[in-house]
Amino acid sequence: MIRNVLGSVLALTGAAAAVLSPFRDWYDGRLGRHYRVDELFTGITAGRPGPLGSILVAFLFAALLAVVGVVLRSRLLVASAGVVVLGFTVLWMVRQGESVGSLTVAGDGSGLGWGVAGAAAGGVLLLLGAAVMSGRRGAGHRSVHERHDRPYAAPGSENPDTWPPTQEPGPSVQTSTLPEPEPELYTGPDPAERHRPVPGSGPGSGSAPDADGRPQG
Repeated sequence: MIRNVLGSVLALTGAAAAVLSPFRDWYDGRLGRHYRVDELFTGITAGRPGPLGSILVAFLFAALLAVVGVVLRSRLLVASAGVVVLGFTVLWMVRQGESVGSLTVAGDGSGLGWGVAGAAAGGVLLLLGAAVMSGRRGAGHRSVHERHDRPYAAPGSENPDTWPPTQEPGPSVQTSTLPEPEPELYTGPDPAERHRPVPGSGPGSGSAPDADGRPQG
């Protein structure tokens, strides 16, 4: 999260620097937006292009890529924006050097201006932002803490004694939902035996059974 925020800040700062650079001097007091895009491929001329034909259009396109990349957290789009900015800046320097013979830097405003430095710095910041960003993570790229925080899955019925996951013995599984039968607490004689007639104790016999069912006499 912190890497995405820091990378987004670097990328947006680089995009802003790249867009503002054509409004500053690039060489001998000439603004960057006064160079045509096609001059970077055919050669520098003294003509001034319209708003849609200057190098500013390329940098606006790169800034748009950077903003979309930040919103989508796409490192590829942000890096592509940095490559576009640096690529057009280096290509301009090559064509400008071919036009004047050599590139110079002077304190009186002649030679390379701050606009070129702003464009180059913007491209570098875009690449740094893409490198710092962590990008989007899929479901299979969870962090270590997220994987450790997930609860353990309960064991199936085929392994009832493997819970908890320390492999220590656990309670066996109960196969019935009914309560277990309680043991019989009565320990005396069977009540049915008390009412069972004793041979020889019926009517006509000479003796009557006692209280325990045994014949008397």
